[in-house]
Amino acid sequence: MAVVRELEGGEMPFDRIRRKYGIKGSSTVQKWARKYSRGDLGKIIRVEKPNEISERDEMKRRIKALEKALADAHLDLAIERATTRLACKRAGIVDVAGFKKKANGT
Repeated sequence: MAVVRELEGGEMPFDRIRRKYGIKGSSTVQKWARKYSRGDLGKIIRVEKPNEISERDEMKRRIKALEKALADAHLDLAIERATTRLACKRAGIVDVAGFKKKANGT
């Protein structure tokens, strides 16, 4: 509890307090702080302007749209590969990779 009280005083960071008391575990003091402190240790408060908030929300929407587009592209590729394999099988083509190379002109 003395360690946590000292942390709450805010004079030394986790690392220095850990060394001061000879505590071996690198995350032990942080665990104690989470468990026994008032709850405000290690929290970061970020102040944002309205335009920063809307910019962040726009970036989140863009990321979701890009993730969806990537998933769709993966699905399209999987369908194309399956279709090519099925067409080659029905046409009696054994070497699908060779067929693709010939179709691409390589």
